[in-house]
Amino acid sequence: MDIVNKYQNKERSVVSRLWNNKDARSVIIQILTIALVFAALSIILHNITVNLAAIGKDFSFDFLGHTAGYDITFSPFLDYTSSSTHFEAAIVGLLNTLLIAFCGIILATIIGFIFGIMRLSNNWLINKIAYCFVEFTRNVPILLHILFIHGIVIQLPVPRQAVNFIDSFFLTNRGLFIPKPEWGPNSWIVGLCFIISIAIVIILRTWNKKRQEQTGVIYPIFWISISIIVLFTLGSFFLTGMPLTWSVPELRGFNFRGGVSVRPEFVALWLALSYYTASFIAEIVRSGILAVSKGQNEAAGALGLTKSRTLQLIIIPQAMRIIIPPLASQYLNLTKNSSLAIAIGYMDLVATIGGISLMQTGKEMETMIIVLLTYLVISLIISAFMNWYNRATALVER
Repeated sequence: MDIVNKYQNKERSVVSRLWNNKDARSVIIQILTIALVFAALSIILHNITVNLAAIGKDFSFDFLGHTAGYDITFSPFLDYTSSSTHFEAAIVGLLNTLLIAFCGIILATIIGFIFGIMRLSNNWLINKIAYCFVEFTRNVPILLHILFIHGIVIQLPVPRQAVNFIDSFFLTNRGLFIPKPEWGPNSWIVGLCFIISIAIVIILRTWNKKRQEQTGVIYPIFWISISIIVLFTLGSFFLTGMPLTWSVPELRGFNFRGGVSVRPEFVALWLALSYYTASFIAEIVRSGILAVSKGQNEAAGALGLTKSRTLQLIIIPQAMRIIIPPLASQYLNLTKNSSLAIAIGYMDLVATIGGISLMQTGKEMETMIIVLLTYLVISLIISAFMNWYNRATALVER
């Protein structure tokens, strides 16, 4: 009996030491938390399987290999037909989602930074224009913006009365028709020279930044960089015999043929998501700039720097530390808000695999899992990139 009591006391002392140790206790809590999460997920998955079996459904993703049987009007990257599979439809929807998110992030960033700086202007008119844009846009639901822009786009002229820009660009209620580049056999040389010129510019800018940190001397390399890219690209273009022709849209019958057709749904969604998100980015930029001490402006003025150079070299680099974290949240919001595309018929991930495929196959659980996990992965990738960019642009104190 004494041996048993001694053994139990020894066990309690080991557990007590582990629990009283801060690091050990932290590891134990994490292990228990993970175990509870997996147990909860197992229970949920078991209940799903049992409930689906009770109504005569099985939990599987076999439907992805079946014929989709529906058309997708906008598929710029893949040749998709109604005889394609649900998996191919999901890929088309994913690519359309990534396309609208990428284009929207770029345009929203440009508009947001412009209006954010305009909000700080001493000019009364410019300041109030930016103020009205920001306050009106961000206080109206995003869905209404999408429907409003789509309503404007579909009221554009028919193809026979299209808005014509230099006989090459045509704006109609069926979309924007633009020339399509068609590359010849030596076009890869032009592409290679373009990539080489970009690499040279990156090396040049890196060298210039290091030299600036060491000596304080700033070399005007912007126009030098532009010249390198233009000369390398155009030089290789002419030396290879100009291996490029343009397929210009032409009106044939009731619609345009040739070139590239940008669907009105894409245009409406792109513009609405961009300027809506830009209204939030503008406030982020404004608050980031205001967070920089006024003494920085005064010191730059005392050194003879112009306002534009002060903004470029002193204010923006310091403000970016404050701007980037909430900016990442806005990029995530824009990507997730793109799921509202189904309201105007833009065939994104939700409209394809989470919409038509769901209704045709009756696989509600499986399709929703695919959609949820896809948006989760996209969001994690955006967050990881923005975290990396935040670390890369952080100011280093010396």
